[in-house]
Amino acid sequence: MKSKRFEALAARPVNQDGFVKEWPEVGLIAMNSPGDPVPSLVIKDGVVVELDGKARKDFDMLDLFIANYAIRLEKAEEYMKMDSLEIARMLCDINVGRAQVVDVTTSITPAKITEVLGKMTVLEMMMSMTKMRAREIPSNQCHVTNVKDNMVQIAADSAEAALRGFDEQETTVGIVRYAPFNALAIMVGSNSARPGVLTQCAVEEATELNLGMRGYTAYAETISVYGTEQVFMDGDDTPWSKAFLASCYASRGLKMRFTSGTGSEVQMGYSEGKSMLYLESRCLYVTKGAGVQGTQNGSVSCIGVPAGVPGGIRAVLAENLIGACLDLEVASSNDQTFTHSDLRRVARSLMQMVPGTDFICSGYGAVPNYDNMFAGSNWDAEDFDDWNVIQRDLKIDGGLNPVTEDAAVAARAKGARAIQAIFRELGLPEITDAEVEAATYANGSKDMPDRDVVADLKAAEDMVARGVTGVDFVKALDRAGFGDVAASIFGLLKQRVSGDYLHTSAILTADFKVISAVNCKNHYTGPQTGYVISDERWEQIKNIPAEIDPANY
Repeated sequence: MKSKRFEALAARPVNQDGFVKEWPEVGLIAMNSPGDPVPSLVIKDGVVVELDGKARKDFDMLDLFIANYAIRLEKAEEYMKMDSLEIARMLCDINVGRAQVVDVTTSITPAKITEVLGKMTVLEMMMSMTKMRAREIPSNQCHVTNVKDNMVQIAADSAEAALRGFDEQETTVGIVRYAPFNALAIMVGSNSARPGVLTQCAVEEATELNLGMRGYTAYAETISVYGTEQVFMDGDDTPWSKAFLASCYASRGLKMRFTSGTGSEVQMGYSEGKSMLYLESRCLYVTKGAGVQGTQNGSVSCIGVPAGVPGGIRAVLAENLIGACLDLEVASSNDQTFTHSDLRRVARSLMQMVPGTDFICSGYGAVPNYDNMFAGSNWDAEDFDDWNVIQRDLKIDGGLNPVTEDAAVAARAKGARAIQAIFRELGLPEITDAEVEAATYANGSKDMPDRDVVADLKAAEDMVARGVTGVDFVKALDRAGFGDVAASIFGLLKQRVSGDYLHTSAILTADFKVISAVNCKNHYTGPQTGYVISDERWEQIKNIPAEIDPANY
């Protein structure tokens, strides 16, 4: 006889997920691996000669980069002598200010900070994240893609996403040659609904940099760093080459983040027997040492690896917190499908959603899951109402707004018409009125007509070859009668000159004021300090379309 209870449990979605016992030798351990080094730091004549148990003559390239650039040495030896439990308690103590903690955490080694977080519960890490987030106000980022690389749909979806509150939006491609059109569509669409939305197109690094320099994008984040030397070498990269790439973006006034995440080294077969969190801490120190303003981390596309081992989701929160402790902007992932269980995917996200991070999702899918070209998101367009209700239930600000159908349709129509106009003005393949109408009311690419892909790809290549830049987009939109959208794109381009949005955790308001960790620093020290939801914002969050209004009865 078989237990019918266990038969029913076996059929539950969660039991379709993959799980594995800890296996430290191959890196399948989230935290506190027996292979992790013992924290140590020796400085002689201003030079680090020992780092986490390794003499300078034995340093690999990550050790050398971290020792040379990523640790503040003035008080490092003093802080390394502190008990790790004492530092852990400072992190979640509301009576110890963020600046005091950052002074310590930017002066200790990767092994030491990993040891510190190993002493904390998930609740304590959440309390710490509330204080350690760089920018006082939390925000959110989304993915806008589709399987057809249909630029009209991208423009409409990004317009709706802007209306829903996303301050940053990211697209990618199914066919790499579509990148210029997709980048153009997400920038024009989003800024047709709300000025100042930052957009990017995630593609191969040289292409991504080229698009940014031409004014097709406003930021980048898919610049990956890794926690072991061999994985870096497999990627034909070093910490120095990544730092040089970062300087290229900065030299043209483009915001950018590095990307890393627990599990990547395991996935690529070179974990060196270390825990996922320790290796991720090395990535974050490389990010800090390179002078980059922030990180996209939280396992990201490797989430299935830590999610399969005990304490793996705890380690994901821990890596987000390490980023904040190093005074970096943190885009905390929540952006990759990893489970068949709705309960699990919400539990995974609440640890960033409740305390708030700089960008709670580094890719909420603002499209149906089937259209998400980043392999599907943990949250998709089907979940907009759920997210809004969770904000309302808990009185937290997850960065999104309730939106009425009429407002969404109007925003989508404007975004689609704007991309239609710019295509017409630049002599690109026609976007028909039928396509505009389809995109206005579409849920996903299944509702969109097909385009002539060959003609589109030739036109995209020709547009780049002609030297068309962001300035040409501004002129084309203005000629076509979309003066407000032209002004918004022009506002983004002017940010390249001022450089203000290169500050940590920078986002733009609708009137192009920069909000960052410089002018909006997190000052949380307990109840009614730091970010407190205003009465106006609470009215916006709680007034969801589905609620019953007593005034109607």
